[in-house]
Amino acid sequence: MRRLIRQHGPCTLSPDYDHSPFQSLVRSISHQQLNGKVAEIIYARFRGLFPGESFPAPEAVLAIDEETLREVGFSRTKIAAIRDLAEKTIDGIVPSDLEIQEMSDDEIIDRLVQVRGVGRWTAEMLLIFQIGRPDVFPVDDYGIRNGFRIVMNEEELPKPHDLRTFAERWRPWRTTAAWYLWRAADADKEKAKTKTKEKR
Repeated sequence: MRRLIRQHGPCTLSPDYDHSPFQSLVRSISHQQLNGKVAEIIYARFRGLFPGESFPAPEAVLAIDEETLREVGFSRTKIAAIRDLAEKTIDGIVPSDLEIQEMSDDEIIDRLVQVRGVGRWTAEMLLIFQIGRPDVFPVDDYGIRNGFRIVMNEEELPKPHDLRTFAERWRPWRTTAAWYLWRAADADKEKAKTKTKEKR
């Protein structure tokens, strides 16, 4: 970890506190299994259905018919997930901005995974990038597992259980450790791109 810090400098992770859990999860669902640029176009079209609003309320989302949501580019699976998210936000299962600040990480994850299309990884990303929790370590994330493999000079990806055990030494700052492992994976990817260009 010392070597990673020297290589990549101070952690620059900056959570986006401006989005509600509902808004963050709508965006996460809209981006699932899609190229980033395509997902952003679809998400922008969805936002365009609600002119004059910073972001639609769950009730407004439920009022939009399925065919209109299909026209912006959502699959039927994603529409079902977004509708379920809206319903569970209205029911109070998805916490509000204020409520989520008073909840533990595990309590938040337990609530959010009740939403269709939201798994533990999605909930952990919200904890890191929207809420700014300092001790989150997504052991199922490919980038983190690959970063660990690179740093430890291993040939195979670590198993999630083994990675979770190793990461205990980084408590209570495992979010920062995750950030540095992501940087290690990104640096290795750029290194591979450079080598490919040089061969050409």
